Amino acid sequence: MRIFWLLLLLANAAMAQVASLPAMRAGQVSVSGLSSGAYMAVQFEVAFSRTVMGAGVIAGGPYFCSQGSVFTATTSCSCTSDLFTCRVRPGGTRVDDLIAITDWFAASQTIDPTSALASHRVWMFSGTADSVVPQPVMNDLQSYYRHYIGASRISYQRNLNAEHAMPTDSYGNSCRTLGSPYINNCGYDAAGELLNWIYGPLSARNSAPLTGRFIAFDQSEFISLPTWHGMADFGYLYVPPSCDSTGGQGCKLHVVFHGCLQDPDDVGTTFIRHAGYNAWADFNRLMILYPQASATYTNPNACWDWFAYDDTRYAQKSGRQMAAVKRMVDRLTGLTPP
Repeated sequence: MRIFWLLLLLANAAMAQVASLPAMRAGQVSVSGLSSGAYMAVQFEVAFSRTVMGAGVIAGGPYFCSQGSVFTATTSCSCTSDLFTCRVRPGGTRVDDLIAITDWFAASQTIDPTSALASHRVWMFSGTADSVVPQPVMNDLQSYYRHYIGASRISYQRNLNAEHAMPTDSYGNSCRTLGSPYINNCGYDAAGELLNWIYGPLSARNSAPLTGRFIAFDQSEFISLPTWHGMADFGYLYVPPSCDSTGGQGCKLHVVFHGCLQDPDDVGTTFIRHAGYNAWADFNRLMILYPQASATYTNPNACWDWFAYDDTRYAQKSGRQMAAVKRMVDRLTGLTPP
């Protein structure tokens, strides 16, 4: 009985630390993600291309790759099906069809005009040993981007012998390991590389203990019944002192989407603390938003919705998860009241 009350006390204490996402006035919004988070980053960038200025994509694929089909998502856009043989091959995502769908969505105004993509800066990473999202999928993503964005604005890193994980230069499993927490020490700072590409040369990262603070915030402000729709009850924001003291004025905002099985229930705050972004945020007036997904019956691995497990509009501005994250971005950029 005493153990029960202790657990209840600890649970209540944890919930008491969850706050409302603060209203800030940041700008220069960009996104990045790994795996399902990479797919989410791409679809968020494309759908809200007027808001976002660039993206970092680690082991993802073209916009609307799955076309709402779990079979396509797990056999042609990734090799994750337990039932069917992987069908990934060069051109297998049918890029021309995906471009036509993108243009149709834009014409129907369910996503922003594709012309806004031309000014974006995109950074891509694909490990040569990636067995989950093999390089042909990322090569198709490059072809997709090249339809809308000039080659000089796209950086594609694809020569590192890395498995499916977030590459860092200081934390995680060995570079060829496939497994939790899907962060691998490859001697390569992917977070730093993508941030420097999107925003231009940044000041050196903080090599000492972090100076900013983490805010756990209530995601139900942005989506009703979040766990019913594949989002956790709370997300995280990292705020460096230079942004805390100014209410975000003059600061940049970067949104990071974790991959499958990197949610709080599976890895706690490991991804948030060790993916490599926060040290760069400290000395570069950069806030890092970490929305959080969660498992559902149709989404047991806590992936982001890039295959219509919750919503047929998942890749459009009105998609539940898409709209929820956009509301978070609006709160942090001063476009909506607190």
